[in-house]
Amino acid sequence: MEPIKKTRLSDKVIDAIETMIVENQLGVGDRFFSGNELAKRLQVSRSSIREAMRVLEARGRVIVRHGKGAYIADPREKPNDPFVEWLKVNKASLLDHFEVRLIIEPKAAWRAAESACSSAIRMIEEAHNAFVQSVERSDVLGFIKADEDFHRFIAQSTNNRTLYLLMKTMTELLSDGWIASLHIQGRAERTVLEHGEILAAIKNGDKVKAEKEMFQHLSNAINDIRASMESQVNPAKEE
Repeated sequence: MEPIKKTRLSDKVIDAIETMIVENQLGVGDRFFSGNELAKRLQVSRSSIREAMRVLEARGRVIVRHGKGAYIADPREKPNDPFVEWLKVNKASLLDHFEVRLIIEPKAAWRAAESACSSAIRMIEEAHNAFVQSVERSDVLGFIKADEDFHRFIAQSTNNRTLYLLMKTMTELLSDGWIASLHIQGRAERTVLEHGEILAAIKNGDKVKAEKEMFQHLSNAINDIRASMESQVNPAKEE
């Protein structure tokens, strides 16, 4: 298989992994390639492989067993939406993820509005534009990465190294929160608007509004996750 060009990574990496599953005639329960082997075969970073595998797990295509590797999943074992089942399994870690972000990110937005320089604001704006474009293309990996970049650049613009390292670690190693919220129908489109409000407040130096909009954005995301879980438990509410 040809290596993936970096400029097309977000569009092609999931399809490439799916193709590998078919080409290697892997069936339900078969162990898949390790992250290192996938990165070597496709010539992409481990973080790109990790995010792609988490997306495939959320779709019910693979099962990732910590310390053991990834295995091909059996969709017949999950009568419900695989993503909703994934939400249930990861509920505790997702709530922890957003609890921490609700503590630190509104204040990060406040600080960004106070201290971000023009080049820092430009990086945040570029991440926002990349997110918008990826949503328009329905490029899942693209808008997950752009979302992570948006929040990470806000933290970076505060000039607080500890805060930046916390967000960098969360975006690189704890991507479940981004995957969870952005897979919910309509959330990516709502995020476009919410990011726009945060960006505008930071550009205008409006600290209070930046903090408020960030808090609202994260609250909306976790509320959408909870609603998705609840709709599966009580489907009658969707009627």
